[in-house]
Amino acid sequence: MKEDFLKAMQFRHACKVFDEGKKIPEEHLRFILEAGRLSPSSFGLEHWRFIVVRTQELKERLKEACFNQVQLTTCSDAVAIAAKVEDLRPGSEYVEARFACHAGRPDVLAWVRKFYADFYSGIDVRQWSITQCHIAAANMMTAAAFVGIDSCPIGGLSAPKVMEALGLDHAKYDVALIVPFGYRLNPQPPKYRLAFDDIVEFR
Repeated sequence: MKEDFLKAMQFRHACKVFDEGKKIPEEHLRFILEAGRLSPSSFGLEHWRFIVVRTQELKERLKEACFNQVQLTTCSDAVAIAAKVEDLRPGSEYVEARFACHAGRPDVLAWVRKFYADFYSGIDVRQWSITQCHIAAANMMTAAAFVGIDSCPIGGLSAPKVMEALGLDHAKYDVALIVPFGYRLNPQPPKYRLAFDDIVEFR
């Protein structure tokens, strides 16, 4: 099973052009999204909302908002990941519901509330939420590769234009990234990575 996982990692690459004639089976798309849903998140807050874009009209608008990257109009499905902002406010209904799932005893819940409020006051909330969404994106791309589906994370985008295209309220969300999924049109280029010993240090 380790070999199968590493094969998926070798298979995954930033696919620049997809085969427009091939569509992802529904069961595979749901498998990919489930990998995102099950991803770990800070405080268990599941910072993401996944918006699956299928219509060509909306793909065209997103392409324009992403500096005309053709991945968006050749892919089978594009998943825009919206990072929650307003819901993450301490004491919000959303935060209270998530903490209630995880905290257990009332004294533990009270401690978590206090710890979270202190943490929240010292961070860039939008950037934190976006970073958490990248965890889900990575898991979705690996899950896709495991079933032979290509992807390409797109972070080069105009957030205001993407928000407008998707009809998202900036007070409630920010854009983490967009991940087109589909099947490659061209052969996979060589994968270049630093050697294991160049990036791993044991102490």
